[in-house]
Parts: sequence; structure tokens; C-alpha cells
Amino acid sequence: MNRFWDNVKQAIMVSFIMFVVCGLIYPVTVTGIAQGLFKHQANGSIVEVDGKAVGSEKLGQAFTSAAFFKGRVSSINYNVYTQEDIVPDNNGEIAYGGVSSGTFNYAPSNPELTKRIEGDIQAFLQANPTIKRQDIPADLMTASGSGLDPHISVQAARIQIDRIANASGLSEKEIEKIVEANTEGRALGLFGEEKVNFLMANLAIFKQMKDNE
Repeated sequence: MNRFWDNVKQAIMVSFIMFVVCGLIYPVTVTGIAQGLFKHQANGSIVEVDGKAVGSEKLGQAFTSAAFFKGRVSSINYNVYTQEDIVPDNNGEIAYGGVSSGTFNYAPSNPELTKRIEGDIQAFLQANPTIKRQDIPADLMTASGSGLDPHISVQAARIQIDRIANASGLSEKEIEKIVEANTEGRALGLFGEEKVNFLMANLAIFKQMKDNE
């Protein structure tokens, strides 16, 4: 009987110690270090314009204007919804599925994948009449795993410069400089490819357009 209570006391003590270490000391320490050394990143890498939060450096957004870069295809439309999306249709269903992440997850044999890609290609060619079908970068027609990727390839950015210049009133040279300023190198200089944060590039275009007014 005494051994039983000794085991109970030991289990309670271990549980209490783990609670203090893992539930209090560890998270407080990690949070303190993050806030002290990486405050911007720890708070979501929030981007502000004129003192108002407009997004995060880590999350893409849906841009419909021809004056801005288009990102990768998103199965969740970058979580952009309108008031109409929360109104039930005739079947009682609504388009708004809640804030989420994810991809289409179509198998290569799924005809819906071919249909989706073909539709996106036609939409891109219509918006970019100077571009040939075979020149469209693959990443612009494929979805990322999260559906929230804020990056596109350098080629995918450059191929949109002509359209953006015509729509924004900026020169191609100005937009090229914006692309260069928002190009991120390989991880540790070795892994992956160079990529452009199209959200940050679009904010730079917006600011440049305001300055040129």
C-alpha cells in the first residue's frame, strides 16, 4: 500500500514538474526570445501602409487589377471572400468555407486538373495578349500546397511586366527595379531557386503609382 502511494506521489510530482517546464517556463522563454530578437516575424510579419495593416509578408493575396502581379493559383482564393459568398444558394450551400489553407489535390489522371489548368491558361493569355502559351511559367499554373504562397518565380514576375507597365502607367524599367528589389535568393545560398514576393512587389507598385500622381 505504501508503495502504491509512493508511485502516486511520484507521478503527481513528475506531472507537476513537466507542467511547469513545458507549460510555463518553455513557452515564456521562447516567446520572450522571439519578441526580443524577431519581433516582426513573431507577430506575423505584418505589412502596413499608411499605418494600416494590409497583409503579411508570408501570405499571398488575390489581385484582380491588371496593374499588379498575379500570384500562383489558389484553391482557396487566398481566403478572399465577399459578402455574397456567405449567402446560401438555392441548395442552401455557401461559397465561404471558413479561413483555411490547402490545395486542389487533383491526381494527374483527374480530368478536373486538365480542365482547371486549361481555364487558367486561357485567362492568363487573355490578360497577357503578348505572351505565348508555351512561354507561361509552370508555377503560375500550378497551386502551392498551402494555397497561400506569396512567392512566384523570377520568370513568372518578368513575364507580367509588359501588362503591368501598360496598366499602371509605370515604365518597364521601374517595374524591373521593383522585381529586383523584391527578389529573394536561394536559402543559405544553396537550396531552392530565386523567387519574388509578389505581395511586396505589388505594394511597391502601389506606392510608386501614388508617388507619380
